[in-house]
Amino acid sequence: MSDLLNLPAAENLVIRVRGDDNVAVARVPISEGQEIRTGGVVIHARSAVPVGHKVALEDIEAGAPVIRYGLIIGRARRPIRAGEHVHEHNLALETGSGTYDFPAEELHEVPPPESGPSFLGYPRPDGRAGTRNYVAVVAASNCAAFAAELAASRFPRESLPENVHGVAAFPHGYGCGTPVGPDLEQLRRTIGGILHHPNVAGVVVLGLGCEVNQIEAYLDGGDDRILGLTLQDAGGTRAAAEKAAEAIRGMMERAAATKRREEPAWKLVLGLQCGGSDAFSGITANPALGACCDRLVAAGGAIVLAETPETFGAENLLVRRARNRRVAEAYLAMVERYKAYLRPYGSTFEDNPSPGNKEGGLTNIVEKSLGAVAKAGTSPLMAAYEYAERITARGFVFMNTPGYDPVSLTGIAAGGANIIAFTTGRGSATGFPIVPVIKIASNSATYRRMREDMDVNAGAIADGEAAVEEIGREIFDLVLRVASGETTCSERLGHNEFVPWRIGPVL
Repeated sequence: MSDLLNLPAAENLVIRVRGDDNVAVARVPISEGQEIRTGGVVIHARSAVPVGHKVALEDIEAGAPVIRYGLIIGRARRPIRAGEHVHEHNLALETGSGTYDFPAEELHEVPPPESGPSFLGYPRPDGRAGTRNYVAVVAASNCAAFAAELAASRFPRESLPENVHGVAAFPHGYGCGTPVGPDLEQLRRTIGGILHHPNVAGVVVLGLGCEVNQIEAYLDGGDDRILGLTLQDAGGTRAAAEKAAEAIRGMMERAAATKRREEPAWKLVLGLQCGGSDAFSGITANPALGACCDRLVAAGGAIVLAETPETFGAENLLVRRARNRRVAEAYLAMVERYKAYLRPYGSTFEDNPSPGNKEGGLTNIVEKSLGAVAKAGTSPLMAAYEYAERITARGFVFMNTPGYDPVSLTGIAAGGANIIAFTTGRGSATGFPIVPVIKIASNSATYRRMREDMDVNAGAIADGEAAVEEIGREIFDLVLRVASGETTCSERLGHNEFVPWRIGPVL
């Protein structure tokens, strides 16, 4: 248990992550004049400090570093006195020097252990294992989106045979008016990742027939699990939906015949996401998820950190962990390309955090990123993947995605993640059609307020009721149970967001 339980009231007010931090985070709302004690420091609040916001523990000169997590999160815009509220009004962003500590030695991938934790999964012909068993109806373009939804609607959950989790529709707004080139390639990679996902037993791909994203792109592999139809050949929307439904019934019989069996935990690919972060995310939910990830990596599994904009300011933390310089440079190239991607629109990474993040106590993108990368634990960075690229490495890997939750989840899932862990401070209402998403609340207030959406309360750490490692173990155990069939809140609610990343112009 945390020592917070045994501290006097004044020392229960704030959380100081490291002994050399010159700011601490308010655990509860602090009133003007209230005494604050932490690590031998005694100060009085010079103004009210909202919950989750920072308070200065010492006088900080103008231009001097403001330190949280033992790292610089910015510099004082003006002199800050001990006891002052620290936020946008007096903290300026510092973007870093651009020099990196590249790894000096090569680290090699370690083979999975001969024994270890396991889960009950669905064996697939390519050697992967599913945590769910779906039949999917995927639209190749916006023109077939409604037909895909119409076909899936013929199969309500209560009518499904045992062992089939659902018929999942994948409508979206792209695929026509899309320029041939990187944008079309990325869309095809994303859709292809769904067609060949380990949680999918069979797929119908629907197109209109004349769109840019032709269904033939998905049918040249001779995979009898995939059937293609177009509305124009089938006789229209309703006729295509009927033919798709007929094909789905046949696929469902085969899906139902596939049973769960014991699979090693190294066949798990755990996607990592955070959304609606607050100042507690980097203290509770993200470190606890990191502890879970260290357990999974030790068992031979893969963990996928994403959200490129939300690593800005924390690049060196990832570069130092890279298995070699090539992986480090591949990741840094993704960051630079993302900056170039934003530039024509007058945007930068500094446009992140969101208003909700700031209300929750996060002042700038550096502070947000330093807390966000804690989700990935402490293991080496083994590979860097482009959006929706299939994940083949074990251990900790990175994927280039936006921070925008539904788009990031789509890329991670298309890359082959068969389970996702999602930390949130403000509360999140996002899931994915075929991949179970575990929601981890960073504070107890959000957990209680959104109980129907939250699976784990990491706020118990800030409350002094549990340690990071305890909640990490709780998450790891839940990952194995969910992988074996236990449903998550997002599944019970029916969340099914699928939003591919559109990177180019519309023609």
